[in-house]
Amino acid sequence: MQGQQDPSEHLYRLNRIYLAIIMRYVSYIEEKESISVAELPTLVTPTNAEIIKKADALKSKFAAYTYENNFFEASMAAFEFVRDKIEYVSLPLQFWLMPEETLQFMAGDIIDKNVLLCSLIISLGNPSAKVLIKIQNELRKVITYYEFNNRIYVLNVEDGISEYDSRNSMIESMHADDDSVAYEFNDKMYIDIM
Repeated sequence: MQGQQDPSEHLYRLNRIYLAIIMRYVSYIEEKESISVAELPTLVTPTNAEIIKKADALKSKFAAYTYENNFFEASMAAFEFVRDKIEYVSLPLQFWLMPEETLQFMAGDIIDKNVLLCSLIISLGNPSAKVLIKIQNELRKVITYYEFNNRIYVLNVEDGISEYDSRNSMIESMHADDDSVAYEFNDKMYIDIM
């Protein structure tokens, strides 16, 4: 059939062109995409309309959502959504997605997924949620955690859920050493942990 092109072949060629453009300007893009630690809280957007819409959809699964009775189950649903429905993608450059963009594309890297999860949990009513990043020997571990009913819940989209008695016991479980760097942030704060 002359004149007709396989749509998947067309998409493949188009993606190769996009990749060539990105790689040509990678240093410029990364320079413009750099973000200071003081700006990290701007990535967490629990009051964004799209985040609120998704949080409301999670709340709608309960007859009459109340924070005290339903938050924990809603947070687990948010975790499962991000873990299972947001596709992990690794771009050839450092590029920050906002949580609403991660929702729009239904894809992002490990930080994008955790920033979305943190935004959703805060939007569900728990302002204690934070993204925690630990870097040790060039390996990066990213989690989201929150406090609820005197417990610490760690939501790790790669390894599952953990529960701790205190924040200190959670930090100790990370097995950091002198070569480790760790920091946490949400929409209101940023702090260095190690």
